[in-house]
Amino acid sequence: MDVRQLRYFLAVVDHGGAHRAAEHLFVAQPSVTQTIRRLEADLGTSLFLRQGRGLVLSPSGAALVAPAREAVRSLDVARETVAAVDGLRGGQLRIASMPSQVVSPLTGLIAAYADAYPHVQVAVVAAARPDDVRDALRRGAAEVGIVAAAGTHEAFADLDHVPIETQSFVLVARDDAGLPPGDRALAVGELTGLRLVTGQPGTGMRRVADAIVAATDCRITVEIEHREGLLPLVLSGLGVAVVTDSWRPLADAVGLRVRRLAVEDTLDVGLVWQRHRLSPAAAAFVAVIQNADDVTDPGLGGTAG
Repeated sequence: MDVRQLRYFLAVVDHGGAHRAAEHLFVAQPSVTQTIRRLEADLGTSLFLRQGRGLVLSPSGAALVAPAREAVRSLDVARETVAAVDGLRGGQLRIASMPSQVVSPLTGLIAAYADAYPHVQVAVVAAARPDDVRDALRRGAAEVGIVAAAGTHEAFADLDHVPIETQSFVLVARDDAGLPPGDRALAVGELTGLRLVTGQPGTGMRRVADAIVAATDCRITVEIEHREGLLPLVLSGLGVAVVTDSWRPLADAVGLRVRRLAVEDTLDVGLVWQRHRLSPAAAAFVAVIQNADDVTDPGLGGTAG
């Protein structure tokens, strides 16, 4: 058994078959198939079972997944640790982040990190929900993750965690949206007849939007998974959007009104990672967050600490 075999095995597991695994690995499909067969021969057992046109893990294959991930991760960390003896002069940091947190605080965090470690390549993996961040860490698609949830510390008690900030919710709307006048925070009961543009279920923004719908005559007109489409939809006059206050600078920049919502819901934003040794690049990212009083982009707002 060697690490190449384990990487191919995990690629088949994560991508649902040899064809997609080969595309991900940039190799020919027969190479993946032959490597898996050699691994099965070495172990003396079948790792996958044919089900229709696809493959499913056998009991032996399911038992191998966690040790294989740990073995591959340990080898990667060992290689990067040796390479970093003379300082972080290369390598890659992979971060899984929920969409709104890419706006803030992640942009500022990456800027601070890149200033300290300019030779490390940073890759950000999209994760729509907190559980998607957890899954990216589990699969090894990312080494650290930025999550936002009500009570992040409790929700991710099985992971190591560093708190970053707490975000509240706001409404963003055009001037003609019919919001109550003034700049004070709006109570849910004051909202009438609004059309809402929302994210998908399972997000904090959607939870607040659903609470508004339940308590008023407002209704959801557009549900969109692509968070980058929220502000353009609001600008087009399709409705108002519930977002976190990290979106305020972007909304201001495109001429939308931003009103605070008088709701108890907030999102605790934090950095999470699995409880094992981090690579030097990831450990340095954690240290940047732990040691900084304000590492977010001043143009985007928010603090980390």
